Amino acid sequence: MGMVGGGRGAFIGAVHRIAAAMDGQIELVCGAFSSDPQRSRESGADFFLPADRCYGSYQEMIAGEKARPASERMDFIAIVTPNHMHFPPAKMALENGFHVLSDKPATFNFAEARALAGIVKKSGLLYGLTHNYTGYPLVKQAREMVRSGALGKIRKVVVEYPQGWLATRIEASGQKQAAWRTDPKRSGAAGCIGDIGTHAENLAEYISGLQISELAADLTTFVKGRKLDDDGNVLLRFKGGAKGVLHASQISVGEENNLNIRVYGEKGGLEWHQREPNTLLVKWPDQPMQVYRTANGYLSPAALAAGRTPPSHPEGYLEAFANIYKAFAATIRARHEKRKPTAIESDYPKITDGLRGMAFIEAVVASSKKNAAWTKLAV
Repeated sequence: MGMVGGGRGAFIGAVHRIAAAMDGQIELVCGAFSSDPQRSRESGADFFLPADRCYGSYQEMIAGEKARPASERMDFIAIVTPNHMHFPPAKMALENGFHVLSDKPATFNFAEARALAGIVKKSGLLYGLTHNYTGYPLVKQAREMVRSGALGKIRKVVVEYPQGWLATRIEASGQKQAAWRTDPKRSGAAGCIGDIGTHAENLAEYISGLQISELAADLTTFVKGRKLDDDGNVLLRFKGGAKGVLHASQISVGEENNLNIRVYGEKGGLEWHQREPNTLLVKWPDQPMQVYRTANGYLSPAALAAGRTPPSHPEGYLEAFANIYKAFAATIRARHEKRKPTAIESDYPKITDGLRGMAFIEAVVASSKKNAAWTKLAV
């Protein structure tokens, strides 16, 4: 792979590199690691890449790799930049024959997402999105249980993602991650909802198998001087009649990344917490609560395929992230082998998920501006 962004001083780039390397299926061969050409080349040297594959810009990288023999060039690009720089390199890569795996959200706004969906379709190439929480083994188990009908028809979904790191205006102190995430010119129309609310939305749809049809949202900017929302509360209506509640916050003091979800059907319910990712609670009206644990033989094939360690050995964020990369690599390999990838191999978020995420952001912002009026998603 080639990487766009993620150089010296970046946070998420290192996570992507670890995830990509974990299963030995992907090699970082080139990159444009910074908007500063010199820093980009210095960052490439940090990763022991040859100088001629440490590029000064993503345009230079895509052109340079395309000029190489097919057997030597990169297979795909990983985009790990702030939101406003997701669409341009994705567009150029797809138009020049390279697959794309991008950090979320897919683009800066919904208009770009629609354009990107058209480019992906026209190119016939692969596009993936690192909604990494869908990579956890027991998230996959939860999804399979819902799919099998074990819980009956789904009635309610409650998903929460509270953090506390933006409880004060740390962006004013020069904190790099806070600075771009709270800047509408780089983050987009939403702050908290775009950053972590989209993870909650994606997780809810992934596990339940349902799509949000409309919502009523109340966004707040609690920290004085901040330009984007830092807290959001959203009522959800799903196609098919299920209802839901989504809460995302970055001013919940003392919280770290407390993502959790509860799904209730006619026959039973389930509960999963990222803070205890190896445990899935399954609840029934007429029998004791069941505790499912990662890596045990009673799990579904999808859940077992997502695990790497024996039972009781903890697996977490990096491994879940790596499962997205592993599936994306397996799907590329299937193409090289001229075969259809299996359901497990192709289980990664795609452009449709990216489009829904951007439609979710747009609907939330529009609803909140209208005093939480019910607003339909535009997809």
